[in-house]
Amino acid sequence: MTTTVTPRTPEARMPNPAGLVPGAGEAVGALAAAAHAGGLPPSLLDLVHLRVSLINGCSSCVLGGTRSARAAGETEDRLATVGAWREAPFFTDAERAALELAELVTRLADRGDAVPDAAWDEARSHFDERGLAALLLWIATSNLFNRLNAPVRQVAGTGWA
Repeated sequence: MTTTVTPRTPEARMPNPAGLVPGAGEAVGALAAAAHAGGLPPSLLDLVHLRVSLINGCSSCVLGGTRSARAAGETEDRLATVGAWREAPFFTDAERAALELAELVTRLADRGDAVPDAAWDEARSHFDERGLAALLLWIATSNLFNRLNAPVRQVAGTGWA
């Protein structure tokens, strides 16, 4: 049996809130720039952003993050499996620790101990304090992007190069 899917023509409810409040867009951009200046590989940040965006269901960030990662040289195998990174052989131990931390920080309320010691210790074994700070800032910033885009139904492909 074939199912026909009727594509809907998405329309944003409103422009991105960060673009409407004076100074907000610049502040969000500065936070993102600071996280990127923390010394972590851009490919790691791309993967983390993509994983967070997949969890949050932000189509705009998933598409934009995928395009950005691909343009930076990320492989199709890694892009295709970042949502199932535990079962995929394409990720380093450091990337796995970062993806685990990204999932935990994105889903803070899912457990009593938001970030269990074992996950924190694994991340700490791969990143120094500055790297962990940059990683946490990037996870939080990715969540911020998602939480601005998803409620207003930002249309994928309309706000990201």
